Amino acid sequence: MIEVMREVSYPGSDLVIEEMLSPGSNYDRYIVSYLSEGLKINALLTIPRGEKPVTGWPVVIFNHGYIPPEQYRTTERYVAYVDGFARSGYMVLRSDYRGHAFSEGEPSNAYGTPDYTVDVLNGLAAVKQHPDADPARIGMWGHSMGGTITLRAMVVSTDIRAGVIWAGVTAPYPELVERWRRRDAERPTPTPGAGLTARRWVEALGAFGTPEENPAFWDAIDPFSYLGEISGPVQSHHGTADTSVPVEYSEILHARLQAAGQVSEVFTYPNDNHNISGNFGLAMQRSIAFFDLYVKGRPGV
Repeated sequence: MIEVMREVSYPGSDLVIEEMLSPGSNYDRYIVSYLSEGLKINALLTIPRGEKPVTGWPVVIFNHGYIPPEQYRTTERYVAYVDGFARSGYMVLRSDYRGHAFSEGEPSNAYGTPDYTVDVLNGLAAVKQHPDADPARIGMWGHSMGGTITLRAMVVSTDIRAGVIWAGVTAPYPELVERWRRRDAERPTPTPGAGLTARRWVEALGAFGTPEENPAFWDAIDPFSYLGEISGPVQSHHGTADTSVPVEYSEILHARLQAAGQVSEVFTYPNDNHNISGNFGLAMQRSIAFFDLYVKGRPGV
């Protein structure tokens, strides 16, 4: 439940360098670790080179989408995505959720359990303690399942100044439950994530009744119930030919944020896919500009 998550402490820990990687064009790369609920969680960390701002470097917390945990590797996939933010003067922390790569714990999912969000919030706390980071300038980026995590984190924590979501699984729980129940073959169906199949996580939460039978429970776990209290502006991106997550999910989030009086932008990309591969450069440009405005404080700082 969101209210319960708000009451829980996310202390993180010091970031421990586990391995120094080959550097990027203007930034250094490391595999680091931190603690989350007693578990050792690994992450990819980038730190810009050059003269550090007086208050420290702005930060992007990077939430990756669903990758089978047994296939996940810290330094693989999302390379160009991380590079785009790192080259633009941001520290980037991309957590390996529990059960992924060498992170301890069992993998789960982002919909029927708060586990991955807890790992991300502890990562946020850890990077805030880093001497090179500006703890007051933190943004969050999420793709697909990572969009769910981003949205949930932004209604739990007040530390996130802005969020950018690509192809996010961002729809109210009644819609998610109904779509996964239907298994509609004619429309895109989101990948549910590790550990629990679509049927199993819906059935597990179904012990509390359906959204129609017990709306109070479903409202209590649904970030959409708390959009009026979200921590900052949100920008959404989605390809119209996405066969993993319906483009309507980004449009629904945008409409609900606006109805809640929040700052929201949405961009759709005709005939583009789940990774927005055909318009990657444009989507990254828009994402960086959004973070520059709402996280750095003004463009170019």
